[in-house]
Amino acid sequence: MKQNRTHALWYKQPASRWEEALPAGNGRLGAMVFGGDRTERLQLNEDTLWSGFPRDKVNYDAQRYLRQARELIFAGKYEEAEQLVNQRMLGWNTEAYQPLGDLYIERIGGGEASDYERELDLSTGILKTVFTVEGVRYTREVWISQPDQVLVVVLYADRAAAMDVDLSLESLLPHQTAAYGDGRLLMKGMAPSHVESNYFRDHPEAILFEEGLGMRFEAQLQAAAEGGEVEALAGRIQIRGADRVMLLLAAATNFESYDKLPESGARRPEQLCERWLRTASAHGEEALRERHLRDHTAMFGRVELTLGGEERAQLPTDERLEAYKQGSVDPALEALYFHYGRYLLMGSSRPGTQPANLQGIWNHQIEPPWNSNYTSNINVQMNYWPAEVVNLSDCHEPMHKMIGELAQAGRRTARIHYGARGWTAHHNVDLWRMTTPSGGDASWAFWPMGGLWMSAHLWEHYLFTRDEVFLREQAYPILREAALFALDWLMEGPDGFLTTAPSTSPENRFLAANGEPCSTAYGSAMDLTLIRDVMEQVIQSAELLDLEDAEIREFRLALERLQPIQIGRDGRLLEWGTELEEHELGHRHVSHLYGVYPGRSINRLETPERLEAARASLAARIANGGGHTGWSCAWLINLYARLLDGENAHHFIHTLLARSTHPNLFDDHPPFQIDGNFGGTAGIAELLLQSHLGELHLLPALPSAWSSGSVRGLRARGGFTVALDWRDGQIQSAEIAAGFTGTVRLRTDRAFQGASPAAAGEAGAFVGELRIAAGETLTVAFE
Repeated sequence: MKQNRTHALWYKQPASRWEEALPAGNGRLGAMVFGGDRTERLQLNEDTLWSGFPRDKVNYDAQRYLRQARELIFAGKYEEAEQLVNQRMLGWNTEAYQPLGDLYIERIGGGEASDYERELDLSTGILKTVFTVEGVRYTREVWISQPDQVLVVVLYADRAAAMDVDLSLESLLPHQTAAYGDGRLLMKGMAPSHVESNYFRDHPEAILFEEGLGMRFEAQLQAAAEGGEVEALAGRIQIRGADRVMLLLAAATNFESYDKLPESGARRPEQLCERWLRTASAHGEEALRERHLRDHTAMFGRVELTLGGEERAQLPTDERLEAYKQGSVDPALEALYFHYGRYLLMGSSRPGTQPANLQGIWNHQIEPPWNSNYTSNINVQMNYWPAEVVNLSDCHEPMHKMIGELAQAGRRTARIHYGARGWTAHHNVDLWRMTTPSGGDASWAFWPMGGLWMSAHLWEHYLFTRDEVFLREQAYPILREAALFALDWLMEGPDGFLTTAPSTSPENRFLAANGEPCSTAYGSAMDLTLIRDVMEQVIQSAELLDLEDAEIREFRLALERLQPIQIGRDGRLLEWGTELEEHELGHRHVSHLYGVYPGRSINRLETPERLEAARASLAARIANGGGHTGWSCAWLINLYARLLDGENAHHFIHTLLARSTHPNLFDDHPPFQIDGNFGGTAGIAELLLQSHLGELHLLPALPSAWSSGSVRGLRARGGFTVALDWRDGQIQSAEIAAGFTGTVRLRTDRAFQGASPAAAGEAGAFVGELRIAAGETLTVAFE
């Protein structure tokens, strides 16, 4: 096995449960590799395999009750308004992401295995399992190729004719299999037409199958052996006496588009699989490996991070994690976690695929937690927090495409539910681009701001890339319509400001006058922050694109009248538009702090008083148990990074790993959700580089635990790529590569040529502006 394991997860025993298996993926096809010595299991997913089909989920009666709900709210009858919303203005739940099946590779004959190791090398994307049986050393390698759209398994040993294996395909879904003497193994099946939420296990038929309505899928395996014999028997492939075996697996569904019945289109999964297998087989093993490595290393190699302590990489990952929980210092494990987040984003989101969902692309259940959907009141957005800064901008593309599809689908929801222009989406989205409220309770289901938050990803992509074509042709039209919805959603509140009603702060509640928990009021801080952001983004876009019309003037006037974010009597930011007693003091969501991160409207330069109120809010939330889920803890890392508090941020990095991480380093909500992995990766980057205030702040919140280290390849807004080295807590070198000609403003704690002392009370002792040309790499001259 490879001994330099700086970028590797490795173990001395097979996975005994799903949360110990290791992931592989190419954005479309995913596998969880268990590494069994006697029986290997590869649990398979395909990113378009969901339950359901396109349905009209609009609540045609909702708009009837909107005015009444608003009147109740402004009369202070919050609980009555919430009852009305719950009874009359909600909708139906999303469909569920599905498991495709399992590939089993069973070793025939031989005794117990010894000298066992399994490894995932993040830098190559290849998983390797090795073990010894009766003096024979067996090796199994697995990767999923993005260029060739196949899963590849290579089996070999250090003795000729030692490979005796049986191969089979199975699925939890209704399916049929067939095996052929030429080494082909086929599985075809059908997904449910509907999966109903069944958390209380009280539904007699929560998983519904209807002929002609469920998605069809197919998986095809091609086995090729060097030496030995291959034959089909009882739906399995048997290989005996081979020197080396290569397995190729392709999978596909008949999904064409979110608005088309699968059976109505021309997509044939069997033809796709046949084509991919035919092409991949023609390449051969070495070419397939080389093509995969070229693609994977080109992306993974864009960024490097070292934090010290790399010698601990020689310990198995589960032992390192356990020692870390017991107090061992392991900055290299924190760096590995950062790199793992990059690997997971590469594996679950590539151009042309579906976006990463609650579980990325890896799910083994027909009824996964929260349907493994796109939860858009924090979770799917968190999945993409690291995309730009860790130099994986191309992995952001599936999110952008989904936002565009939601904008199309969400026009009907805006018009019919609310009588508004533009488009809206709520807190849950699925493959079929549901934009309506879900069922359940207003506290989570009634939140028509989901589209505004997702639209911010388009603006962020522009800020990092300065791609004016993207801004003009893709981002601006979507942002403009999101802002139009926001404009029509606003109404005059009791103090004369424009505000939102009904308004919730995602999943949180306050105490109504009768002492009962309630979620529905007016003017939540998150609503108002998102609305201000999207309108300002549209105005700035219009200026960049030299556009000005009556709508832009409407946005400017609305911003002048928009209700400001308020500070309460105790010095904390108010979460709703008026001071209300909190129901759950340690709630997992910190939605009223959106303006700190991922937004920028609450910051130390422009709104210092609100920033301190946000700091007080955060401290109070944590003091009462906040941050207790994996993703919530990851949000705290990013918030403290923006507060320039590296020590508290690092404390929550430790908490995320020590409390909310499975043995395979998957985030534990609990249960597994991938958002915490991505949020943690983003937070680590945010401690090293910030660019949201029109400047590059180098090492803005470096924790003392990372006293020496280096990072290369981080991206900054403005089109810059940054490399930094530091020692004993002080920056030693910095290189800035520019994609555009202009001026770069730097902030750092160490003097450099062209810098001046920062203003009293400002973070970073020195600030300066330097000229840089497109294609140039500027080396900062520190004094």
